[in-house]
Formats: sequence, C-alpha cells, structure tokens
Amino acid sequence: MAPTMAPTKRFANHPGAKEAPASALVYRIQEDKNPCIRGLPLVAASLIIGSASFLQKLLWKNAKFGEPKDTPGLEGVHWRIQPNVIPLADSTSPTTPFIPLTSKQQSIQPPDLAGRFYSAADYYELYRTGKATPLQVAEALLPLIRRDIEPQSKYAVAFTQTHVDEVLAAAKASTERWAAGMPLSILDGVPFGVKDDVDVKGFVSTMGMKVREEEEYFKKVKESTAWPALKMIEAGAVMMGKMNQHEVGMGTATNWYNTKYFPGGSSSGAGSALSGGLLPIAVGTDAGGSVRIPTAFCGVYGLKTTHNRTCSMSSSMCVVGPMAATVPDLTIAYRIMSQPNPDDPGQNLLAVSTPPNPTAKKYIGLCHEWLDTASPEVINIFDDAVNHLTTNFGYEAIDIQLPFLRQGQVAHAATCLTEAATDATGRTTPASRYLSLLNYPNRILVGTGAQTPGVDYLRYGQIRTVIMQHLAFLFEKYPGLLVLTPTSPMPGWPIHPGDEKYGNSDGNLSIKNMTFVWYANTSGCPAVTCPVGYLPPKQGEGNVPVGLMAMGEWGAEEQLLAFAKDTEGYLSEAYPGGRQRPKEWVDLVGLARERAGKDGEE
Repeated sequence: MAPTMAPTKRFANHPGAKEAPASALVYRIQEDKNPCIRGLPLVAASLIIGSASFLQKLLWKNAKFGEPKDTPGLEGVHWRIQPNVIPLADSTSPTTPFIPLTSKQQSIQPPDLAGRFYSAADYYELYRTGKATPLQVAEALLPLIRRDIEPQSKYAVAFTQTHVDEVLAAAKASTERWAAGMPLSILDGVPFGVKDDVDVKGFVSTMGMKVREEEEYFKKVKESTAWPALKMIEAGAVMMGKMNQHEVGMGTATNWYNTKYFPGGSSSGAGSALSGGLLPIAVGTDAGGSVRIPTAFCGVYGLKTTHNRTCSMSSSMCVVGPMAATVPDLTIAYRIMSQPNPDDPGQNLLAVSTPPNPTAKKYIGLCHEWLDTASPEVINIFDDAVNHLTTNFGYEAIDIQLPFLRQGQVAHAATCLTEAATDATGRTTPASRYLSLLNYPNRILVGTGAQTPGVDYLRYGQIRTVIMQHLAFLFEKYPGLLVLTPTSPMPGWPIHPGDEKYGNSDGNLSIKNMTFVWYANTSGCPAVTCPVGYLPPKQGEGNVPVGLMAMGEWGAEEQLLAFAKDTEGYLSEAYPGGRQRPKEWVDLVGLARERAGKDGEE
C-alpha cells in the first residue's frame, strides 16, 4: 500500500491522507427497487414482516445491504466503527470555552428585510427596552404549542411534551434577571425547543413514539439533561418543551411553507417550529441528515457538527447539533452547545473551532457525477448560488471526485438501521418484543436492520476508512476545502393522501433524499445547510425551499458558519425577491407586545 500523508493540522484518531484507488472513484448510479407500501397494505405487511425473520432477511438482501461486502479493493483496509477524529488544540487555539460573540451575532436585522425571521437579538432588544418580558413571550407561546389542551393549536404538532409550570418558572426567573439588569447572556429569556430523542431532566424521551402507559420504557423519566441542551438552559434560554420527530429518527409536524409537503425528518418538529416563527433556535440530532433535511425543506439553517463535538453518543453516525432561523443564531447556539464538558472525555478534547483566516484561499469542491443525481430544478438553484459565491465572495470552484458514493450510501443506510435495531432491543422486556413499540413503517425498517451480519457491518467500516482517508487527502491538497452539494436532490417531498394516517414505507425515496447528506455522517465531518432559493410546488400552496449544503474538515464548524453567512447575504440581497417567509408564520414578538400592552392596562 502507498504511504499515507500526515495531516498538516494536529488531530487524534486521524485516518491519514490517502487518495482512494481509481476503482473506488467510479460512480455507478443504480435504481433502488425496494417495495413502496402505504395505507392498510402497510399495516398488514408490517404485522407479517415484523414476526417473520426470513422476510426481514429477504428485504435486507433486496435493499442490497450485502453488496458492500463484495466491494473490490478493500483487502488490508482497516475497518473503522467510529469516525471520531479529534481536532487538537495548539498554540494558536483559543483558551476560552468558546469564541466570544461579535456585534454581527448580536445585531438585529434591518426591519424592512424581505422574509425577516426573528433572532435572539430581537428578543434581547425586546427585553432590554422593556417592550415585553420573557414571561410574556412564554405566555404568548404556550397556547400555541401545548398538546394537553383542547382545542389544540394547529402549531402544537411540532411539540410532544411541555411542562407548563417549569416553563413559566424559567421565564419568570429570566424576567427578574432582566428587571435587575443582569441577563445571563444574549439568550436569556429566548425560547427554544429540544428534539424528543435528546434527554432533558424530568422528561421521558419518547423518540417520537406513541406513548403506551403500560410500557415501562415510557415511565423512565430522565434524571439529567444532555450537555448541549443544558448549556442553553444555563445561558438563560427558556426550554419550551420536547419537539416532535419522525419516530425513532425515521407523526410528523407541518411544513409551513406548504402544508402539502413533509417538513423532512427526523427533526421535523424543530424544522416546523423554526419555519413557523415559534422559535428562533432548536436542538436537533443528525444520523442521516436529520438536522439538515428538515431545515432545508423548511427554509432555515442547520449544522451537523464534527462527530462528538457537542456530546458523545452511542452511535457511529449521530450527533447533536443546532438548528436556527438565522445564521447569527445558528452561530450563537453552536458556540453555547459545544463548550467542553469536563465529564465527557470523548467530547472535551476537541479544540475550540476558530473562524477562518480572512486572507486564506477559499475552495469549494464540486463532484459533478454526484451533482448530476439531483433534479434539474434543484441544480439550477444550486448553480446560481455557486456562481454568486465564486463571483462575489472570492470562492474558487474545483472539480473533485469522491469514493464509494453508491456503496457508502448503502453501508450508511444499513448501519443506521442496524444501530436503530440495537437501540430498540433495549426498550422492551423481553428484548424480542422490540418491534412492538414502533409504528408500522419502522417495524419493517428496523426489523430489516436487525438482520445485518457482523461481517457486513465490519465491511461497512472499511468503506468508511477509505472515504475518510480520501477526504483527508482532499483537505490537505486544498486547505479549507468545502464540498458543496444541494442538501437534498429533491424539490421537497410531497405528502401522498393517506400517509398522515398510517405512514408510508418508501425506502427508495428515503435513500434518494439522503443522496448527499450521508457523507458527513459516515466521515464524521461537519456540514451546514442554508436556504438558497424556492421552487413552485407540485401540489398545495406556497413555494418549496431549496437548501445548499457545505461539508468541511473535522473541526471546521466556524468556517462553515462563515460560509453560511455568505449564503444568507446571497438569499437576502441577490436572490430575486429575497428570502421568503411562510404565509402562516407566527409573529411571536408581536403577540408578546400585545400581551404586554394588555398587562399594562390592567
């Protein structure tokens, strides 16, 4: 084997820079032929398949999950289970837990900006001037998100649980800090939500599953809060509740740009609440685009971080990351959430990400055979954004190739389902009942994932190694390289009649939707998605947002956030008509000011 090149930056667990063999760079597009099932046939199929392992094995084989095992050129390649590259601090690294905020993150946007979304800076100004208080914001928001009242607001589907007394107590405490002139941070009193699979003290992490009171799993109240959510709370942000998600990461909430389209998954509640104006910030998770796809479909911003950046997880794919309506808030949330946790050795060694040198060369990599898989209308919007970035922001576009675009995606999908099946067996007693808590589509998917042999799982790890080594090669050849793609190759995902009642099992469309996002999960690299345009819908009312995604080197979150700021400027200032906002967007600041006016009259 050819020697690998040493990285120019300091890393632990670095794969070594090594260009992939020519055979791995050949991309053969294959049509997936998994059965699409919906409605009552889905119910019947899930009940049969869920109890028949031979049918699960047949579906596993039909999904081509065994094909990576026969990939040539993997002899002697070390398999890698975790993509846990750790960027290490050096003499130039910050000594503080996070980069201090600048005036850019703390300034409100122009009031006449097209498609303007509220940010933390707007709430800060609201509280600073006394035009409304955090308590009045919480009181205005609670009726919109509570699931325990009738009639429910149409926006409430974005949430699964809300502890009203705790919300009001936190908002009251924030109001008192503001009255005393002692806010904890720019986030003090700002409402945010947490995806249902992220632990919060006092809540049951339902994973988006239907709660069954007789099951012990749904009686397990969490005794602690996951680090990223905890740091938001410690900064004074008001945790409004747990947010809906596609079950176990695969109901769904509403896409307020067009209610006849799915909001994307699995952080669907967060995407819905952000696009609907309910929140400026949310905490999501991402194992296969679950932070990025909902934010792309819902016209907002999402950051999939470097593996283990915000907290260690029992997954080789999943991370916890911020989602936000604006780039400044995405930056603030990232910096707060990613502070080193002294009790998490897998997380606290990662060096603080630093903003890019403004004089450094800016490369964007385009893998054209990969990009060709996107729909023409999506590519048109993507190309317009890239042309603007190269013409006006100094980016240089280069052609690149990437290995195992087909085999790696199959390996990613199989790995996610295998790990989902492993997690599911821990929720029931006996473990053999693990499928009983799931909805109809996921009984098929997770049951299929349970059939992965160990030999195949390790082969997936070899493919991961080649991918990571090749990316390291590109990052060394083109320092600061960002790999650009659309976030999804699809112009949204239209809802089929009946899907909202029984769900659907459409593996082909799911795989297609993840065409680009999986690469960052498999490699552990960070990636950001940004809205860059809109398309007319095929059904319903309201244009469909299109997202652009950039993937960077391990530890390059701040570089990605700077890139996102460039794209935000493009959308607001250069895109025809500017940023768009959903028709049924909620003016929460306005509602809070109305409540403040009524309180003043009493």
